Amino acid sequence: MPNVLIIGATRGLGASLANAYASQANTTVFGTTRSTAGPQGLNKKIAWVPNIDVSDEGAGSRLVNQLALLGVAGGMVEGEGEVRGFDIVIITAGYFATEDFVNGPKWEEELKMYTTSAISPPFLVRSLCRARYLFKGSKILLISSESGSITLRHEKEGGGNYGHHASKAALNMVGKLLSLDLKEKGIIVSILHPGFMRTEMTKGVGFDKYWDDGGAVTPDEAAKSLIEWTEKLDLDKTGQYWAPRGPRDIGTADVTIGTGLPTPLQLPW
Repeated sequence: MPNVLIIGATRGLGASLANAYASQANTTVFGTTRSTAGPQGLNKKIAWVPNIDVSDEGAGSRLVNQLALLGVAGGMVEGEGEVRGFDIVIITAGYFATEDFVNGPKWEEELKMYTTSAISPPFLVRSLCRARYLFKGSKILLISSESGSITLRHEKEGGGNYGHHASKAALNMVGKLLSLDLKEKGIIVSILHPGFMRTEMTKGVGFDKYWDDGGAVTPDEAAKSLIEWTEKLDLDKTGQYWAPRGPRDIGTADVTIGTGLPTPLQLPW
């Protein structure tokens, strides 16, 4: 029975992933929330892990403590009424604030973007590993973005959004390094661009005006693609950076890496 942990499961892609996995008959799903309880309207099978804010220094320790309280047992043996650990861990928590050169970068907003996207993942993953919630064959998905690719940046889209792009580039580096740390343990790390999505996050920064021309998809559509990707994921692709939905929503792909590109698409750093 697959056990799935989604870090950042209350809205957008995380909520869609939690719902989709919970709809599978034999899958157990845990989702984190910053609140004391999970949101209304999501699948009732989701077990909520409360009070997890990945921007807090102690988020990793708090996560494993809360999991223990919920009956998640570390190690390889699954006891009666216990979950032995996680086959799949998806870190999808994110934060996005826009910036431009004219108005200047935003110090506090950048700190939050870096902390959420790139600083917290190694703390979370190491805590899960030390508590023996990860084992040979476990799959870790780090939800990044094509915006973290230096190669894909081009004058076609211009500059700005320093914290967003750079924090995703930093996450890509974190993912690569974690893959090297965990490969001998047989734990897989996949760094992913899930697609341009029609979410409250992109709408909140005014990117809804690009939804139609940019080929934005719903979080449910993006979640379906990620689940299909994860089913086929193996150690041969650990530490790599991929767009499971291909180049269709990457506006600079044609001018930076060419046309006629495959789906799924391995992205350049």
